[in-house]
Amino acid sequence: MLKEAIILAGGLGTRLKGVISDIPKPMAPINGTPFIQHLFNYLIEQKITHVVLAVGYKHEVIEQYFGKKYKTLAIAYAVEHEPLGTGGGIANALNFVKSNEVFLLNGDTFFDVDLTALYAQHKLSKADLTLSLKPMHDFNRYGTVEYDSNNRIVLFNEKKAVKKGFINGGVYVITKQLFSSFSASEKFSFEQNIMEKGVNRFNMQAYVCNGYFIDIGIPEDYERAQNELPVKI
Repeated sequence: MLKEAIILAGGLGTRLKGVISDIPKPMAPINGTPFIQHLFNYLIEQKITHVVLAVGYKHEVIEQYFGKKYKTLAIAYAVEHEPLGTGGGIANALNFVKSNEVFLLNGDTFFDVDLTALYAQHKLSKADLTLSLKPMHDFNRYGTVEYDSNNRIVLFNEKKAVKKGFINGGVYVITKQLFSSFSASEKFSFEQNIMEKGVNRFNMQAYVCNGYFIDIGIPEDYERAQNELPVKI
């Protein structure tokens, strides 16, 4: 079982400017507790012992608050001195990861995924990348993901109004070789340059999970999080 995870924690929180200011989005308070602390508690419950934060904007705020350890979780900071995009941020964070594979989480979403089961499917299918997908109904905020009878991802669709579909829930298992063709400190998008362009190149697997999901990226859901977090894991 993997014991390491990366959290993309460099978000500016642009759409939350009217709600929070001058702090990184993962530090947005949920009833007085930084959102990212809920992710830390989740990782501890999932037996993760080392987390790398891919940080940029006002990273000092996170570092000063948590330091290098939270409960049983050792924390490292992969700082972007210039914006590297999600892909470059992950590539930079991989320098702090010991194993060839690692869990990856978005720093502004909470998705209650069983990481042991996610990793088991990843290994069984010999995947290069495994995405946790959340089934949803009547939405237009997210793009959808399609997969075949072997759970191999075949298509990423743009955002549009749909009656039902599967969204990318932002919890992954990634392998270092996915990033081998990109140079150090190169700015690129994980979603576009690796996932969308790599559909036919990489073995990308879908792990469907109906666990609790929330995205605090817009004020309405940030407000909802105040009532729903913490959730029982």
